[in-house]
Amino acid sequence: MPIQTRLERIFDASRHIDPVFLDSPTLTSDTLDETLGCRLVAKDETANPIGSFKGRGTELFAALALQAGEPLVCASAGNFGQGLARAAIRRGHPCTVFAAETANPAKVDAMRRLGAQVRLAGADFDAAKQVALGYAARGGLRFVEDGSEAELAEGAGTLALELAGSTPFDVVVVQVGNGSLLAGVGTALRHVAPRAEIIAVVAANAPAMKLSIEAGHVIETAHAATIADGIAVRVPIAATLASLRACCDDIVAVSETRFFKAMRLVHRHLGVVVEPSGAVGVAAILDDPKRFAGRRVATILCGDNLSPAMRLRLLAA
Repeated sequence: MPIQTRLERIFDASRHIDPVFLDSPTLTSDTLDETLGCRLVAKDETANPIGSFKGRGTELFAALALQAGEPLVCASAGNFGQGLARAAIRRGHPCTVFAAETANPAKVDAMRRLGAQVRLAGADFDAAKQVALGYAARGGLRFVEDGSEAELAEGAGTLALELAGSTPFDVVVVQVGNGSLLAGVGTALRHVAPRAEIIAVVAANAPAMKLSIEAGHVIETAHAATIADGIAVRVPIAATLASLRACCDDIVAVSETRFFKAMRLVHRHLGVVVEPSGAVGVAAILDDPKRFAGRRVATILCGDNLSPAMRLRLLAA
């Protein structure tokens, strides 16, 4: 059954979301504009208790979609698990998160600090998700799938309302993992900024979402070998594909070599440390500068949860 992101719920969502996740700043830099050849406005979703945009959707989900005291199970590369743990546990819901054995240790530690029971299983996110599904089914527990719950997208859509209300732009570049961000942002912008082009971005080394959205049916890949763990999806969610296609005008795949350069540019010119998936929008501009030349381009710095090794590498660059 298709998942419906409801515009009226996006407009109403902010009253259910902890204000620490709302009204995030938009950042600009003349020197970065000169480097990229366009006018960039970056919505900075890193300065909050979990360092990512995921708190918006998980707050809305925990406020509206749960029975009192209902235990939750999810799978996460780290940011969604942090958001769900914080939102759920504060409201009295135990939360178990399954992450890959290869998961970023900083994200695993953060989920545990927020009160989640974290279990490591499988070689990647999608493998961990399969184990989580089995665990939830055996225990009769609520499995919360990032991308499958409308409230997660509707909460994410609040950042698009803020962005559109703060500055004009011609095009917005949106990261695509399981799709909640694109669903929320695309649904909101189709209404409040209908002339803006919406470009969805995946990692070229993790193309399953691009292939599946374009084909209209699930195309799994054997690997998702990207440093951008927040968008490292091998197995898309079938029920999301039609709505996600309607939420964007194009889908592009960015080469792995662009991510670290984009992270360095964001740090150097905007003063923000972002993880690879947080720099995807800037990486897309680097990958195809002619497409964006002279345009007003919006992007989302959607997370700052780097592995310790990558943080050291970025700060030393």
